[in-house]
Amino acid sequence: MTLCFATNNANKLAEISAMLGDQFDLKTLQEIGCFEEIPETQDTIAGNSRQKAQYVWEHFRVNCFADDSGLEVDALDGAPGVHSAYYGGHPRSYERNVNLLLTNLEGKTDRKARFRTVITLVLDGQYHAFEGVAEGVILTEPRGTGGFGYDPVFQPDGYDRTFAEMSLDEKGAISHRRKAFEKLIAFLKK
Repeated sequence: MTLCFATNNANKLAEISAMLGDQFDLKTLQEIGCFEEIPETQDTIAGNSRQKAQYVWEHFRVNCFADDSGLEVDALDGAPGVHSAYYGGHPRSYERNVNLLLTNLEGKTDRKARFRTVITLVLDGQYHAFEGVAEGVILTEPRGTGGFGYDPVFQPDGYDRTFAEMSLDEKGAISHRRKAFEKLIAFLKK
């Protein structure tokens, strides 16, 4: 089955391609002729996911899926949440995002957080949503050089290492994105 993954994020593409293997013919946005920036104007992670998938379906009539992910920190009332990618301002900067997060958490003892991913699949015009969550805590300083985004400060529950200290396979086995994609793949195999 041919599907388009509606993202321009090379890190996400690599992560998901490794999970999917050769079961599906995964196309990028460029491969279907989509070179414009897809809007993300909704106020929820689920809303952005659906908006991106809907855009690809309506403009290109290609079966596709889109994801949106965010980091939700309890002590910050769920922030950065839907604004995770640009938390530190424009243009997007992983370093600024992490620095602002750590600044905003200074003096706070509750460092519980979670990564949340929502995937919206459009299959022949029908919409389906799948969610994955990885619970953990935000450390006081970055550790590790792998991964991307908030990975250097996110330590998943049950581990003594951050996502950035794990291999792609280790992170992939427990990540929020993997949990959501496992639900998507199980649905597609029905």
